[in-house]
Amino acid sequence: MATVIVFGPTGNIGSVAARTAQENGAKVVLAMRDTKKKIPGLSEEEESKGGYQRVTADVTKPDTVAEAIKSTGATRAFMYIAFGTSDHMKATFQSLKDSGIEFVVFLSSSTIQIEKSDIPQKEIISWFHAQAELSLDAVYGEENYVAVRPGRFITNLVQYKQGINDGEVKMFGSNMKMDSTTPTDMGRVSGSILAAGQSKDGQRKVYVYGPQIKSMGETIKAVGKALGKDVKTTEISAEEGLQQSIAHGTPPPIAKYINDLLSSGPDADQELGEKGEERELYKTGVKNIELYSGKKATSIEEWVKANKSVFEV
Repeated sequence: MATVIVFGPTGNIGSVAARTAQENGAKVVLAMRDTKKKIPGLSEEEESKGGYQRVTADVTKPDTVAEAIKSTGATRAFMYIAFGTSDHMKATFQSLKDSGIEFVVFLSSSTIQIEKSDIPQKEIISWFHAQAELSLDAVYGEENYVAVRPGRFITNLVQYKQGINDGEVKMFGSNMKMDSTTPTDMGRVSGSILAAGQSKDGQRKVYVYGPQIKSMGETIKAVGKALGKDVKTTEISAEEGLQQSIAHGTPPPIAKYINDLLSSGPDADQELGEKGEERELYKTGVKNIELYSGKKATSIEEWVKANKSVFEV
């Protein structure tokens, strides 16, 4: 039985990754800043019966990462990006390796569509994730980690929950396409790879996409329908959209980048623009969910019905 450590298990992806790894035979260590926090989907009884272990760690503090690994004997790790580290997490990854982690599953981004070193810094989301992957390349080499590259998070829609409940969502860029990748599918894929200690079909970069490409406006309406509500969308200006995004907690540089992308029109997106569903990378990303988890990709309606509470106001 392999011992794996999941950083960020209180999040909606990390929690699923942890539970999936345990279901697949791994002994799971839950590493978090606050060890008293609840793990979504995991009761105290289930945690005790499942043999989980909690440890304190902060991925921005390599010393705490090292201590967590050394105290538990973990040999595999699930890790997410920590924005703002001056070395793009290289010290953290080095700490993983020096402390005994042999294999890493890293939650990255599907926005990486070209060679990592060729991504311009202005492409802020893909650039940050690419820099972290480059740090992993330097520390581990590409053969000792797997980058899981998911599409557009369906959870980004939670910011519109007030409007969804009121029956009208005011937003900018309602025509932009999204695939609504669920944390359930991201976590299942990540946890399966973590437990196995390897990917399938020689994949070193595992793309994960939701099964339905819709405009943001259409997706909002689908969410409303799953909640039993008739929701309309009203387009607002770019400036209003920017301020709305910042008010919802998006860091200003990222909010501006997304706003500029939305301003470019629905087909400007290299991933999910016109005929995105016909692209081989997208098709592979949808198939990967069943390949790794044994379950078909989760639809918008399925996920919303199972997670109604996140849209409560």
